[in-house]
Amino acid sequence: MSGGASLGLRTSGSYGSLQQPNGQSPSPSPPVAVRKPAKMSLGGGGPGAGGRGGERLLFARICMFAGRRRRMLLLLLVAVALVVCFLFSSLVSKDEVAAPGTETMLGLSDHVRSFVNPVWTSSLSGNDLNTTLPTVKQPDIGHEKVQGLSRSFPPAIHLEHHPCENFSFSPPPIDRKRTGPRPCPVCYVPVDQALALMPAAPTASPILQSLNYLSEDNLVLKESNSGSLFGGYPSLEQRDMSFDIKDSMTVHCGFVRGKIPGLNTGFDVDEADLSEMRQCQGTVVASAIFGNYDIMQQPENISEFSKDTVCFFMFLDEETEAAIKNTTAVDNMKKIGLWRVVVVHNLPYSDARRNGKIPKLLLHRLFPNARYSLWIDGKLKLVKDPYQLLERFLWRKNVSFAISRHYRRFDVFEEAEANKAGGKYDNASIDNQIEFYKREGLTHYSSAKLPITSDVPEGCVIIREHIPITNLFTCLWFNEVDRFTSRDQISFSTVRDKIRSRVNWTADMFLDCERRDFVVQAYHRELMEQRLAALRSQPPPPPLPPPPPPVVHAQQPRKMLPDSASKEPGRASKKPAGRRSRKSGSKRSHRTKASSGKDPIRL
Repeated sequence: MSGGASLGLRTSGSYGSLQQPNGQSPSPSPPVAVRKPAKMSLGGGGPGAGGRGGERLLFARICMFAGRRRRMLLLLLVAVALVVCFLFSSLVSKDEVAAPGTETMLGLSDHVRSFVNPVWTSSLSGNDLNTTLPTVKQPDIGHEKVQGLSRSFPPAIHLEHHPCENFSFSPPPIDRKRTGPRPCPVCYVPVDQALALMPAAPTASPILQSLNYLSEDNLVLKESNSGSLFGGYPSLEQRDMSFDIKDSMTVHCGFVRGKIPGLNTGFDVDEADLSEMRQCQGTVVASAIFGNYDIMQQPENISEFSKDTVCFFMFLDEETEAAIKNTTAVDNMKKIGLWRVVVVHNLPYSDARRNGKIPKLLLHRLFPNARYSLWIDGKLKLVKDPYQLLERFLWRKNVSFAISRHYRRFDVFEEAEANKAGGKYDNASIDNQIEFYKREGLTHYSSAKLPITSDVPEGCVIIREHIPITNLFTCLWFNEVDRFTSRDQISFSTVRDKIRSRVNWTADMFLDCERRDFVVQAYHRELMEQRLAALRSQPPPPPLPPPPPPVVHAQQPRKMLPDSASKEPGRASKKPAGRRSRKSGSKRSHRTKASSGKDPIRL
């Protein structure tokens, strides 16, 4: 058929001719050249193909004896087999050329393995997709433990659409019994999907690429109100210079009196604990109880994978450890439930709350090899998996620092007044801090700060990635807590806004009702004991007076008439007259009176 001819209709009599649309007979077509059989066909090969001639003869006999429909079915099966082989070969070739760090359907990616333990690598040679452990193993990680972790890996998945992309936020449900702050629905993905969505590389740190920390042996207090010995007595000039963000910086960040945080620096821990803390190379969940202030809460709903790969550390002082040992047993691994207990000695502050700010804000110094951290206050119980929280509040939003905002207050001035009213700290110290910030330009919160939604965080939960800019932020935030009051909600916005004015970075603030969805808050031990003591000190209620005796009414004896009384002449038995009888009787009496008036009786 020529290139310009139109497509005709096939006639019923022939499979090789086409009927033209105008009814004319088709023009004679040129003789069709015989096509050479392909090399991959069943009858491939020329006349001198040797053994292939017998195969062609066998195929010709099969076609001769088989019907036309069977031949079509056979060709269809061959075509399907070729398509399946082509798809399989393309899938294998795609997996072979995949760059390291991308997820496949056949195993966890390299960056997921390196996130959990950087010594794990995957060897892909040719079609070998099995992951193997390195021949050189770390002396502080047991071989059995590593094997257990590798068995607990969930399979990697590929998500074309995020499961929560159509999830719409809804406020907390109405509950007449609970009018205060309540949790609201939050969309999480399963743990295996969260791992598949983990970024392959750390988040880029704007401008700041290298952050170092000051350490001095001979410290001299040069200015009043310049912090503590643990913080290094930074001067106001050094404070101002720390906000001048450069490519490489050296700042005060606690632990000034030594090279290794926790080793003769104040806030000291045992060397065995330091070794365990340095081994944590993925995610760390940390909390602290000082001054026996709270009751230890065990995390719940934690996946087996997270139990194997996430570090759970609880910092205690000696007072709290002694109180806990009276009621709870600590195993030989220094663990209570999921928590790895670390006892801290030589605390730098007399205030237990200020001591708690050290692990809260300086986790990157205590865990130098961790990539992510989740801080929760000692009064909170974690009820969601850490990987789900990282995916929800960091990876999904592409942020490196997340903290919940206060459920009621948005303004620093209101927060300061609330702290003074609640007796949280010395009122004069709070006023001094606010006046200092006002001289630096602190103003009330307004809509002009949008997209920043609040100046006051809740502060009991911090989710962050350990990169230079977030480490700098928490270092400078701690320096404010060290210099002024321990109420970190007051100093948060000042440090954030100073950094934000110089680099393109800010702390993400999520709703307080979202925080209440993954942590459950308990009372402080002191408050709980006060309530119990108040209940015990209350005098018992007076006993209820005895109920009055029931009033018994004496029942009059029923008078019985003798049998002869009913038979006496002239006494008729009284029967209760019904309505009809009374009516009829009245009529009769009326008629009798009327008749007596008209017809008097004559004698």
